[in-house]
Amino acid sequence: MVLVPAALMLALGMWGIRRDGAMWRDEVVTFDMAHRSPAGLWAALQHVDVVHGLYYALMHVWFAAFDATLGPDGLLGTAFGGAVGDTLGQDVIGLRLPSVAAMTAAAAGVALLGQRLVGRRAGLAAGVVFALIPVVQQYAQEGRSYAMVCALVVWATYLLVRAAGEARRTPGRPHRLLWTGYAALMLCACLLHEFASLVLPVHGVALILGRLPRRTLRTWAYAAFAVLAGLAPLAVFSTRQTAQISWLMWPDPVQLLTFAVLAVAGIGCSRVAVRSRGPIGLRAIGLPLLLLPTLLLFLLSHAEPAYVDRYVLYYVAGFALLAGAALARLLRPPGEQGQTRGRRLGRTLVAALVLVALLPVDVHLRSPDSRVDDATAVARAVQELAAPGDGLLFTPARRRIWVAAHPDAYQGLRDLALDRSPVASHTLYGTERSGDTVSDRMLATRHLVVVGDPHGQPTDTNDQEIAKRTTLRNAFVLCHSKEVHGARVAVYARKGSGGCAGRMR
Repeated sequence: MVLVPAALMLALGMWGIRRDGAMWRDEVVTFDMAHRSPAGLWAALQHVDVVHGLYYALMHVWFAAFDATLGPDGLLGTAFGGAVGDTLGQDVIGLRLPSVAAMTAAAAGVALLGQRLVGRRAGLAAGVVFALIPVVQQYAQEGRSYAMVCALVVWATYLLVRAAGEARRTPGRPHRLLWTGYAALMLCACLLHEFASLVLPVHGVALILGRLPRRTLRTWAYAAFAVLAGLAPLAVFSTRQTAQISWLMWPDPVQLLTFAVLAVAGIGCSRVAVRSRGPIGLRAIGLPLLLLPTLLLFLLSHAEPAYVDRYVLYYVAGFALLAGAALARLLRPPGEQGQTRGRRLGRTLVAALVLVALLPVDVHLRSPDSRVDDATAVARAVQELAAPGDGLLFTPARRRIWVAAHPDAYQGLRDLALDRSPVASHTLYGTERSGDTVSDRMLATRHLVVVGDPHGQPTDTNDQEIAKRTTLRNAFVLCHSKEVHGARVAVYARKGSGGCAGRMR
């Protein structure tokens, strides 16, 4: 029951994990921050990304162990003549393996949770459904914290359901170990991402609907208070860095559509008659887990835009529980409770057609074009178009993060706007000189390689970005440009210098 969903999730997570070496901008941030020194990471977190600080620290430890074992100079890399290190060391596989492992653990947790709520067959189906959901596979292959948060929330929910069942059977025993484990897992989830705290109302609703004794409700309230108290210092400090999510506007329609489809399907699955085994019923935990976190985040977004579906990724576990229980009942063996062979065959065919329909989505998720951009494709374009000694500009400046993925591709180029590097300035993108200085340095350069967003993207209005655009328009001519996924790399020559000769492609 547990091994099948876990093995399926592991296989799907490892399938196409390299994505041809593509790494998108958020993953590049993880790669960069995880490879900074502990002191450098701590200093950076005072200014940026403190909400992901625990994840970066864990990834720093992971990369140290991973590189020492599988890197070119590691134990296995040396033993195999560098072959293992060339394939695995310090690349996208090392970046994504922790997420694959976390989603594998989450699939196992969903299976156990389904078994405890309904039965073994429902648990097996729930774990399999969870692994097959495309968004689960997407974040199983991303070097970010969302898979870990999902796994921690699932296992915390399992401990909650188990503690509630034990409290009903033996009301005189406190079951401190279960409640302590629940609080510890929830605190870790919240420290990895603050919006994991939105699952606490889900747990409270489940306990109330389960009509648990007041003592159990009081114990949960103490545990929830301890979690929120442990999260409070991080939450307060992170309010100083809310500018980091200033890019968020109205929720992405595709994300809303995905949630709406799963919500409607989950509600439909909840209508199938299923007998729950414990005090907390399947609907009492499945429906709130599916609906409440997203709805609460959506409501919060009306005060300040904050809705991104990955922030509450764990809602898919609620859908998997409901769908798994419904499938276990609808696909039960012929002859069981009036189930006919023909009816079961028809329902099995429908399930198979759903899997076939999902296959193109699964294949696309493993392509380099499946994310917002591709820092590896940008690096290749720079190597193709640039020449040693060219000036280098990033428009906007935050696209300088692409350098961290493949710094060798930018060697020999002069970053004209850069004042202090990301590491030296304890930032993600570095700090830039004034607009006038940037313009003067551009005018003293014959060739410029401009790396930035593709056409049609919003432009920044700070002094430096205005100076870059104005000087390019007035004093330079475009020699050649190349569009890659999520980016544009262009070569410019100063007007009147005849600099485009030999640079046209």
